[in-house]
Amino acid sequence: MSVHPSASLRSSVTARLRAAGCVFAEDEARILLAAAATPAELAAMVRDRAAGRPLEHVAGWAEFAGLRIAVDPGVFVPRRRSEFLVRTAVALAPANALVVDLCCGSGALGAALAATVGHPVRLFAADVDPAAVRCARRNLADLTTTGAEVFCGDLFDALPADLRGRVDVLLANVPYVPTADIELLPAEARVHEARPALDGGADGLDVLRRVAAEAPHWLAPGGALLFETSDQQADAALGVATAAGLSAVLGYDEDLDATVVTAVRPPVARP
Repeated sequence: MSVHPSASLRSSVTARLRAAGCVFAEDEARILLAAAATPAELAAMVRDRAAGRPLEHVAGWAEFAGLRIAVDPGVFVPRRRSEFLVRTAVALAPANALVVDLCCGSGALGAALAATVGHPVRLFAADVDPAAVRCARRNLADLTTTGAEVFCGDLFDALPADLRGRVDVLLANVPYVPTADIELLPAEARVHEARPALDGGADGLDVLRRVAAEAPHWLAPGGALLFETSDQQADAALGVATAAGLSAVLGYDEDLDATVVTAVRPPVARP
């Protein structure tokens, strides 16, 4: 807030959030107090959070890989476990790499890669959700020396055709929740995030199958497709990638409970 909040106000906000079931009420109160410009805005934010809206949508941002990522209402909130996907991709991105962030949502993965890779990359991102695209354009505006372009459309259809066969790193944070399991998700995701960002079809792998089938046509020789999956789907996801002609390996981060598949297009054989 523009005026430093009193201890009693902090205590009052914390108590309201705790009563609403917010486990990290003190931390959330601090974030909302910092985000609100006026007492009236703070009251509205606390009311929305207590009603179950995601904290990130209420505050307007999420912390991801050390960055503050703008997250508008309805847009998929980046999960901390996806930082493992970014770290894995950073290790594969050479200088001036051509990077695509497919199913980009807020653009958090592309932004984090560009901010941490340590050298310039050429970044392209795409999402089917216009709200997510608007968000990603803000988040990616100033993070690469060569600039970033964000497109709206269905998977590869959104990308410029001249990227075919040239992509070094393809980040694809595809939805992988089976349709029948959507109702089991926390209400913050189920009610407040766009369903296409969550729903992976009957077995959770429908979108992955579409991405993997097209990836060899877009990747440069030796280029890599990277995506998240669950422990239960890991073997099937590996099978999808290998069936597409990619050489796939599994990575796991115990601290983040994150599973990532790296699927590489084989290099062109030398004569």
